[in-house]
Amino acid sequence: MKYIVIKCGGSVLENLPRSFYQDLVSIHESGEWTPIIVHGGGPLINSLLKELHIDTTFVNGLRVTNNQVLDVVELVLSGSVNKQVVRNIIEVGGNALGISGVDGCLLKAKPTNQSKTLGFVGEVVEVNQQIITGIVQLGFIPVISPIGIGADGQRYNINGDVAASAIAKALGANLCFISDIPGILVEKNGVKRKLNKVSKTAVEELIANQTIYGGMIPKVNAAIDGLVHNIPEVGIINGFEKKSIIDYLNGKEIGTKIVLEEEIA
Repeated sequence: MKYIVIKCGGSVLENLPRSFYQDLVSIHESGEWTPIIVHGGGPLINSLLKELHIDTTFVNGLRVTNNQVLDVVELVLSGSVNKQVVRNIIEVGGNALGISGVDGCLLKAKPTNQSKTLGFVGEVVEVNQQIITGIVQLGFIPVISPIGIGADGQRYNINGDVAASAIAKALGANLCFISDIPGILVEKNGVKRKLNKVSKTAVEELIANQTIYGGMIPKVNAAIDGLVHNIPEVGIINGFEKKSIIDYLNGKEIGTKIVLEEEIA
């Protein structure tokens, strides 16, 4: 059984077509791949923070998180968004079980080395794989909200891309980021084109020249970290194209594949 960790960002989740969930259930029922969903929820978090008159800022695509912001992040991610994804899967005939990274210490975390700037933003130090494999053995698609928990019980806001990479590393799984664009785009002579394959060095250059910026930075950094730690493959694909996940898993040239240098040749 092969695992595929699928990360869906909040801005994408709001508009993903029914066909995405149908494809997800097809993959699950095929028995060849076992999908695990990790989701974000940025736009809904932003809306609720604005409604509550709580200021929010970002540093390199990561949300600065104090206790007040963290309450809202957990409410949205582990409540509204998580259960909506579960319902969407059930509506197309699938079985899904939603869980937070706090439950059963699924995502054990510690503060990032930028904690003075970012507050309660964490990085994953350990994934409780038994919880995921247990959910899978019961026949459910795991749907995971990226809130982590420290040894002292402190909650942490974990970037969804970072959480997805950590889970994929722990399971030796492939990792796929779902986007609303066909992959990493670069512009030359006023024309944008998709990169079918991009190396670690090329990604670092694209970040340096600001072709890759904002929320895409933690995404590609998480991809590279995963590859260095033996994730077999990382891709970024457009979830709005019918059968895009199925085509990707079948080896078709779709989206952008992020690879280490030695694989580029």
